[in-house]
This record gives sequence, C-alpha cells and structure tokens, in this order.
Amino acid sequence: MKKITIIASLLALSATTFAQTTWSVDKAHSRLGYSVSHMTISEQEGNFKDYDVKITTTKDDFSDASFDVTINVGSINTENEMRDKHLKSPDFFDAEKFTTITFKSTSIKKVSGKQYKVTGDLTLHGVTKPVTLTAVYNGTVENPMSKKPVAGFTITGAIKRADFGFASAMPAAVLGETISLRASGEFTK
Repeated sequence: MKKITIIASLLALSATTFAQTTWSVDKAHSRLGYSVSHMTISEQEGNFKDYDVKITTTKDDFSDASFDVTINVGSINTENEMRDKHLKSPDFFDAEKFTTITFKSTSIKKVSGKQYKVTGDLTLHGVTKPVTLTAVYNGTVENPMSKKPVAGFTITGAIKRADFGFASAMPAAVLGETISLRASGEFTK
C-alpha cells in the first residue's frame, strides 16, 4: 500500500511539474508584419489584421515554449486599398487559393539572456519549409487592469520568397528576394 501511495504522489507531482500553460495573443497590443524592398530603393511594409497566436510552455522563462500561429491572408493591410487588392491576387498571395499562413514551432533554443532561436514549419503559398526565427522574451508583468500575467515577445526573421514560390514572376529589381518578418506582442495567461 505504501508503494502505491508513493507512486501516486510521484505521478501527481510530475503532472503538476509538467502542467502546460497556454498564453493567448492580445491583439490590441500586438502586431504581425513584414517588410520587403521595392525597386531596390525603399522598404514597403504590411501587416495582417486577423491572426491567432498561442504559446504553450511549462517553464516561466519560456525555454520550452511552442508557438502556433495562424494568419488569415485576406486580412493583409498596407494602408493602401489598391495595393492590398493586388497583394491578395494570384500575382502575390493568391488569397482565394491559399487562405492561411501558418507557423508551428518544432524546437526552441536559448541563445543568451532572454534571446531564443525558434525553429518551426512555415506554410506560405501552399509550401511548407523549416525556418528559424529570433525570439526575444521581454518579460512578464501583471496587467494592472485585469490583474492577469502578461508576457511580451519580439520575433524577427527573414525568408526567401523563391523558397515558397511566392511572387515568382516579380523580378528582384521590383520586389526584393528577401522578406523580413517582425512580430511584437503581448500574451495573456
């Protein structure tokens, strides 16, 4: 009987120790965007208005976190209605055919301090490829209004558009080959 009690206690302790916490994006305090060179002389920026991001972790420092991102392609926003319509067309995102962009992390590695390398599978334009992004954990505070814990992250990276068959008819002199990614956000426990 004593053996069963010890085993049950260990199982309860391990369940508590490894309990996962899910953090949900606070869209009012977050932004998910990109920039790309236009005609080699400027950077054009855009963002997505409709997306969902979940972070799951068992550790307070997020060193075992997993990231799950889903973006509605049709929510692209560049502050220019005509450009947004063109970006949704088959020339670029082909939003009717490829309705979402997803990223699902497969590993996270601490680089130093609060900086991590997050590797995962990015699906864009119907193509899935592994990418590695830089994530900076900006800390966790208690929101004075909701009294809930809020964690902040800044995530950056870059992809080659040719790797995803994205805007393949556009020459590099018109549209840069590298797309820079940047997200910053707050997540509520």
